[in-house]
Amino acid sequence: MASSTIKLTIRGCCQLCFDAGGILAKCSAGLSACSSSYRNMSSNRYEPSAKTEINLLVTPIEEAERFMVDCFKASGTPQKHAEIVAKNLIEADYRGHYSHGMNRLDMYIRDIQGGMCDPKATCSIEKETAASALVNGHNGLGAVVGKYCMDLAIQKAKTAGIAMVVAHGSNHYGIAGMYSLQAINEGFLGMSFTNTSPFMVPTRAKKATLGTNPVSLGAPALNGDSFVLDMATTAVAVGKIELARRKGTDIPKGWAMNDKGELETNAEAAATVGKLMPLGGDEINSGYKGYGIGMLVEIFCGILSGSKYGPHIRKWGAHGDVANLGQAFIAINPQCFADGFQDRMSDLMGYIRNMEPIDPSKPVLVHGDPEKIHMEKVKKDGGLLYVQNQHDTNAKLAEELKVKPMVSKKPS
Repeated sequence: MASSTIKLTIRGCCQLCFDAGGILAKCSAGLSACSSSYRNMSSNRYEPSAKTEINLLVTPIEEAERFMVDCFKASGTPQKHAEIVAKNLIEADYRGHYSHGMNRLDMYIRDIQGGMCDPKATCSIEKETAASALVNGHNGLGAVVGKYCMDLAIQKAKTAGIAMVVAHGSNHYGIAGMYSLQAINEGFLGMSFTNTSPFMVPTRAKKATLGTNPVSLGAPALNGDSFVLDMATTAVAVGKIELARRKGTDIPKGWAMNDKGELETNAEAAATVGKLMPLGGDEINSGYKGYGIGMLVEIFCGILSGSKYGPHIRKWGAHGDVANLGQAFIAINPQCFADGFQDRMSDLMGYIRNMEPIDPSKPVLVHGDPEKIHMEKVKKDGGLLYVQNQHDTNAKLAEELKVKPMVSKKPS
């Protein structure tokens, strides 16, 4: 069995102690190198560059959450629901998924203001068995619907072993991994899926028909360690392109295409056209596999739940139509299967983390490790680093909603 303490060398000068109970508990003085390596490991996240970070303000997590809760409440959201959604968005930023955190606040507020989302809505069960349920989100906030559904799946899996809950009448629910983490906290495996506005261009097609349709799997290991896969089935999540547009930077080739069917690197043009490549890219590079996984998600979410699906979902940014997204949640109790699941999980992850990398500055990681590195960096920085464009958007929201502006500070 692998040791519960795993050492990774990052940039040849920083030892990160990955103990199975709290990854990165001993990052200390080498953290700046860790964050630099993190950007190399996760360039598709479009984290602020080292040069940019010097000028970014630091926002304490509690202050960012307070600001979002105030914005939701000022828009007519009940306290409990405001807290659920704010914690969801904060978790995304904390874990390094800035595309799905506060970046989504303005969009959520506009949907509420336009009557396209009911912030007071609560879920109801339309069909139910011992191991399944069909939930109506009643056009409520996606994070509220998602939490309810995964809680229900976990409750059923405690007796049935495996449970699946699907929902219709939902909205954008944040990072898919949020719900896998919810299951992990109960010692369960968790999976979540959602369909989205059309962005993916199917292999050999010209028009966007499927969404980014993310999928997540979370699995617990020993002493609080875990595996957390959270991925779009397109080459990249649309939020990554939005962040690049906010910063005025280009995007890598292979993320998106233009109306001519050519690869597009201009973030503004890519965001305007809204045509993303499936995971894998062109047909010759097996893009049809990403397209197929996107269909899998659509079947679980849109077809199974009775929500809108594929090309029938409203276009991204169109606040004149109800989204009616479909989502699916699966909880699995590993105790219903072979004993020693967490031992084997830790053994496998330990083996992989200790593999010799091609490039010593880029260690072999397990899904969820980059997020843990980013979380430790946030602690070291004293808060979250938002780009100036985000601060400008927040200032306008604060003035419009008449709430206390978000207070940030210069890095120490």
